[in-house]
Amino acid sequence: MARIKYYYDTETCRYERVKTSKTDVVVNMLGFLSTTLVLASGLVIGYVNYFPSEQEQMLKKENDELLLKYQVVNKELAEVGNMISVLQERDDNIYRVIFEAAPIPGEIRKGGTGGTEKYKDLLAEKLTREDLILGTLQKIDKIKKQMYIQTKSYDDLVALSKKKSEMVSSIPAIQPISNKDLRRFASGFGYRTHPILKVSRMHSGCDFAAPTGTPVFATGDGKVITAERSSGYGNEIEVDHGYGYVTKYAHLSAFDVHVGQKVKRGQQIGKVGNTGLSVAPHLHYEVLHNKNKVNPVNYFFNDLSPQEYDKMLEMADTENQSLGGGE
Repeated sequence: MARIKYYYDTETCRYERVKTSKTDVVVNMLGFLSTTLVLASGLVIGYVNYFPSEQEQMLKKENDELLLKYQVVNKELAEVGNMISVLQERDDNIYRVIFEAAPIPGEIRKGGTGGTEKYKDLLAEKLTREDLILGTLQKIDKIKKQMYIQTKSYDDLVALSKKKSEMVSSIPAIQPISNKDLRRFASGFGYRTHPILKVSRMHSGCDFAAPTGTPVFATGDGKVITAERSSGYGNEIEVDHGYGYVTKYAHLSAFDVHVGQKVKRGQQIGKVGNTGLSVAPHLHYEVLHNKNKVNPVNYFFNDLSPQEYDKMLEMADTENQSLGGGE
């Protein structure tokens, strides 16, 4: 039985019975039901979160594993992209320069892969993590396009090499002394400390430290145009390779060729020495293209692996002192 409630009426000085309308009853019931529903929902959500079912645990584990695999795939895609960038850079700055071919425009190399329209069949499936899947597919498409463009570039270079076999044999392409472990590389191209003047000056070639008498090799087919002694370079040899290329070998102790003689790549032309402005036995090596002195490191590609080439570039960029001065 419901309790009867009273209130004290100050006007009549009597206790009057509290009358509850049907509307109040309905509102009170709805409020009670709403509060109960909210509390029940909170309890259910809390229970599900803190006490997941075995099936939910398996699904969560599977999702975590898929996310980890996605992260691994993304990392691998990034590494592939970096390797393609290295290939593109060497293609434009070395191979195409050698064959005097114009570099591939950046907008072509980085061409888009289109919108999401090509994935409309996949999108129709209403995937939960659509953003991750579409992002990965677009990255893969971009890499595939870049690889296709790069392979076409290599096809062009192969065609050029067939037409220019003589040019390929003539262009400087190896180190001028035996240096398999790269330990003889002493100083690179660029501003270096002069060994005698002790000031920073342009070093227009590379220095290779080696004992006197170490064989020096022609780095490409050509014709000897200089084999003489000078005040700065000491005993020096110059080889004209044609196609605008000339190489210089300085501070030699002996000549093994004479002016006018034709030489082949890898043929011994002299021996390491310490003549001219030199502070220790070494070979100073220069490459000139169209009468401009260029970085010789870019012309060591025939006898270096990609890893060795990267190491050589790093060594060449290191600030150090040259072992000799030129004219």
